[in-house]
Amino acid sequence: MAQSALAFAAMGAFAKAAGARLPVAELVLARGLVSVVLSLAALRRAGVDPVGRRPARLFVRGVIGALGLAALFSALARLPLAEATVIQYLHPVFTALLAALLLRERTGGGLALSIALGAAGVLAVARPAALFGGAASALDPLGLAAAVAGAFLSACAYVAVRHLSATEHPVVIVSYFAWVAVAGSLPFALRGFVWPQGIEWVLLVGVGVAAQVGQIAMTNGLRLLPAARATALSYLQVVFAAGLGALFFGERPGAWTVVGALAILSGTLVALRDGRRAARAAGAGAGPSAPP
Repeated sequence: MAQSALAFAAMGAFAKAAGARLPVAELVLARGLVSVVLSLAALRRAGVDPVGRRPARLFVRGVIGALGLAALFSALARLPLAEATVIQYLHPVFTALLAALLLRERTGGGLALSIALGAAGVLAVARPAALFGGAASALDPLGLAAAVAGAFLSACAYVAVRHLSATEHPVVIVSYFAWVAVAGSLPFALRGFVWPQGIEWVLLVGVGVAAQVGQIAMTNGLRLLPAARATALSYLQVVFAAGLGALFFGERPGAWTVVGALAILSGTLVALRDGRRAARAAGAGAGPSAPP
């Protein structure tokens, strides 16, 4: 899980560095192309039907994932690495809310608290002038909007994956995201294409490879560790992002960013704990089935 957190933080750093000159559409295209190559190899190895059982829903999941990726890369291009990463951690709170509304998953009373903590954390990081006056943040409003949108779309993608995983192979779900990301970003990338130069080729490949390493490491971590412990270790991504931002971009997170990070991560912990309690209650309430 620590390796996964470092890999995802590195992906953000690669995307931020490349996004200084290259359009977001080209970053999404590069990420999608790397994923297509890796997904084709995985599909061949797994020997599964790449079309899947519910292609229409798989396509919608791919669209959601591609839009979320574009929003994340846009936020990384406009915001400091630490702030963009902190706001991205709203996604577990959004996921808990969407799962309760759309999948009818049971939740406890902590969901409202987790939403309130997440909102307070975003306000602390964004510091709108209407509330903070002279202490308002200088962060790009469009970058902040993109970061929140990315977190929400990530949550939508997680809920979609949970829904599809009952009938679809994981590699098929990933491959649809890759193909949609390539097809959706290609027209926009070609319209204002900026030819990568020198180190930018390395950065683009790094975005895709780091994301793949992060996915593999996260899967192994969740297989080897209890979910609560694994999720807690994933918060190291915020620390790694702050370190990479300071080392390579000269960024120094302020006190309000730290406060916001603590509030958002606290809200995430509350949402996860609430979900586990509801799952245990549901299992205990079901009891043994009655004889026919």
